[in-house]
Amino acid sequence: MKKMLNRVPEVTIYFWIIKLLATTVGETAADFLSATLNLGLAVTSYIMSGVLLIALLNQFKLKRYVPASFWFVVVLISIVGTLITDRLVDEFKVSLVTTSVIFSFALLVVFALWYSKEKTLAMHSINTAKRELFYWVAVLFTFALGTATGDLSAEALRVGYAQSALIFGASIAIIALGYYYLRMNAVLAFWLAYILTRPLGASMGDLLSQPAKNGGFGFGTVGTSMLFLCIIASLLIYLSFKQKKPDLLPIDRQD
Repeated sequence: MKKMLNRVPEVTIYFWIIKLLATTVGETAADFLSATLNLGLAVTSYIMSGVLLIALLNQFKLKRYVPASFWFVVVLISIVGTLITDRLVDEFKVSLVTTSVIFSFALLVVFALWYSKEKTLAMHSINTAKRELFYWVAVLFTFALGTATGDLSAEALRVGYAQSALIFGASIAIIALGYYYLRMNAVLAFWLAYILTRPLGASMGDLLSQPAKNGGFGFGTVGTSMLFLCIIASLLIYLSFKQKKPDLLPIDRQD
């Protein structure tokens, strides 16, 4: 397999901020397209899956990590992952517990296949087309799983959006403490945090967009989506300019 430059960003604070914002946009944008614009889950799923496919084809053509392209794909996968879970639950009447179990198993299978073929799941080693393909499939399942677990906590178990966000945020904080102070495996810590940012983002998105009678702040899907997209765009512009400046390569603990 031909080696390429690393196709994914360095895992920094900017990575986690944009990832969290993208997951929130995935929740609110999916609701906006399917419900507010009344396109329906099926039509919205087909449209966004087509856009995602085009974006992925462009991503695989690139020779290196390009912030705008990479994060555009992440936002689209966030939307598509949300729609997959919503369709299973709303149209096919699959319970949130069942969808959580299904996507957990699917994600484990992807990780097992990825590791059996490549002997690593580390972000900094994604430098071949095969590894990048495994990466995007895993990301899709993390979004679908995160949507299911977020809705399960906030709605089915009636924990509430704010309380769910606190629970998932605290879980990520515990993982961070384990990584920085207890020498937790870097790859395991990364993927656990990556998975949990999805239900955290979904809970935040619902908290901001849902009306007060449903336990939200009532900002609506349009306002919430546009606010977070503007923040993402601003950060990407900054990172694109920063990327042009030569920097010393950082030491990465992932192995």
